[in-house]
Amino acid sequence: MSKAPITHADGKTRCPWPGEDPFYVAYHDTEWGVPEYDDRALFEKLILDGFQAGLSWITILRKRDNFRKAFDDFQPAKIARYSEKKVHALMNDAGIVRNRSKIEGAILSAKGYLKIMEDGPGFSTFLWDFVDGRPIVNNFKTHANVPASTPLSTKISKELQAHNFKFVGPTIVYAFMQATGMVNDHLTSCYCHALCSKKKRPLRLKAT
Repeated sequence: MSKAPITHADGKTRCPWPGEDPFYVAYHDTEWGVPEYDDRALFEKLILDGFQAGLSWITILRKRDNFRKAFDDFQPAKIARYSEKKVHALMNDAGIVRNRSKIEGAILSAKGYLKIMEDGPGFSTFLWDFVDGRPIVNNFKTHANVPASTPLSTKISKELQAHNFKFVGPTIVYAFMQATGMVNDHLTSCYCHALCSKKKRPLRLKAT
């Protein structure tokens, strides 16, 4: 994979990692690096990043709809109650990554999520507080400059593991931070860098 930015046929310069694959390019343009603040959506992304371990993200992305169907749209309360029968069914589902350790890890992570939701202001706040609620905007010029992990991703990894989350090592957590906009790692020449930098956290409505 080229580590330099790529200018596509539409005239837009992008990060090199999606290549020319229209499906991957669409993900890069509309999802990757866009700040995500929804509790459930953040949980889904973290679990999918865990399933990515040892695989490419495009493999998981192409199976994402199958994962959502198999895992009850990533509703943590449902996943936390999965039985051995459900685990067996998932192990026989060719539409997902059939890895028992990762499936069982998702169940434990769902329980950790519920505990965080019970104890505090929410999963989103738990995560975003690590960056003071605002994306860290990096200014990398080539993909070679982008780290695989950082001291902060290591810190978050340890905190998640302390809450019984599985498959949340520093590298997985950093990929999660990039994808959910906790860090803006679009290259400076990528047209998405400026767009993601302008994204602001939605205002919270007061309870009535």
